[in-house]
Amino acid sequence: RGNTSVCGEFNFTADPEAAYIVLNDYQCPTYLACWEFTCYNKLPWEFCDAWLEQKTHKARFMAKIFRHSIEASKTERFEREFIAGSGLISCDSYAMAAAVDDSFVIESDQFPVSVELVGTHTRGMMIVDTLGLLNKTHKAFIIKKVDMAKFKKMMMAALK
Repeated sequence: RGNTSVCGEFNFTADPEAAYIVLNDYQCPTYLACWEFTCYNKLPWEFCDAWLEQKTHKARFMAKIFRHSIEASKTERFEREFIAGSGLISCDSYAMAAAVDDSFVIESDQFPVSVELVGTHTRGMMIVDTLGLLNKTHKAFIIKKVDMAKFKKMMMAALK
């Protein structure tokens, strides 16, 4: 499911060639927080308020750069498009947290992945090779379930 095109998630559609290089050329552990996962794992607004109201320069900075996303997330249009209720969808935070400490990831699938570079509707779409047809040895971790309490602690600590 896409969030900026029929099939493409923002980061992949913004620069599919960069996503292609990361997913095909790098062999380091790769964690992906897909759009659907983040929609089902929104941060409650009460948490966001406490997170951004910390009395630090980092929190004030984050509050400024998240302002647009928070306002957009609360509009009727976005509430209709989002899956599973309201809250802040913080896609990049999950992937970054996994890069820092992957122990908060409770469940994931592991498959070879790539990204589509051509196609009227599919440019920027992540390809998950569940059948092994791409003949790739490197497999990405596709996050399915996380320890939300630990994730929230990581998020709070990041702005201290």
